[in-house]
Amino acid sequence: MDLDLADRTYLVTGGSSGVGLATVRALLDEGARVATCGRDADRLAGIGSHDRLFTATCDVRDAAAVQAFVRAAADAFDGRIDGLVNNAGQSRMKRLDETTRDDWRDELDLKFSGVLHPVQAARPYLTASDAASVVNVNAVLAKQPEPRLITTSAARAGILNLSKSLATQLAADGIRVNSVCLGLIDTGQWTRRHAAAGTRLGYPQWQAQLAADRGIALGRLGRAEEVAYAIVTLLSPRASYITGTSIDVCGGVGRSIL
Repeated sequence: MDLDLADRTYLVTGGSSGVGLATVRALLDEGARVATCGRDADRLAGIGSHDRLFTATCDVRDAAAVQAFVRAAADAFDGRIDGLVNNAGQSRMKRLDETTRDDWRDELDLKFSGVLHPVQAARPYLTASDAASVVNVNAVLAKQPEPRLITTSAARAGILNLSKSLATQLAADGIRVNSVCLGLIDTGQWTRRHAAAGTRLGYPQWQAQLAADRGIALGRLGRAEEVAYAIVTLLSPRASYITGTSIDVCGGVGRSIL
């Protein structure tokens, strides 16, 4: 099926690695024009060059920097923005007794700034589009918190709530807002954890053991491309009657029925 993404313009934050990078590549494969940002200039340079790709360094916590990135992206592509993927972020592996006031402040700032700043900056352009869509990359932690990720779980729940509110309030502007909630995805963090574990198990065996321990029904970690497929589907004009919802891409680890 043609997703009708060709010649449309999409912004992806945190697009230099993992799910963000897979999303950038999927959009380019669909013929879209893509602007992406990240904090690491070297990683951004590693994406490569393309006549339909614009990259810039940007910290999503800096509202002025986000505004500048969005303006530059729009200028690069005829003043048009049709969609936004809010992907920038990371997890904080700490339990309650290990967290500080600064941990809570930093985590909430990153998660909420990572959605609000790009939405606010891109909104005028999205309103002018005939098929505007926002996808917030979230996690199943939003629905089933983990004590070892207490600050991230709480922040993720807040972003899921915010996404629903944005879907309601931006509908009048013709902007759809949805979420993709991830389980365990095989990105660089897991290969690093495998190396740090000092185990004799090879990575495939270690990954299978991890999946069994976490109760993943499909018995493996997900791939970034599998998440990207869900994201680009929600961005597509073919999904024009889908807003205010979330899709779990988690291999069956999600146990919430809501």
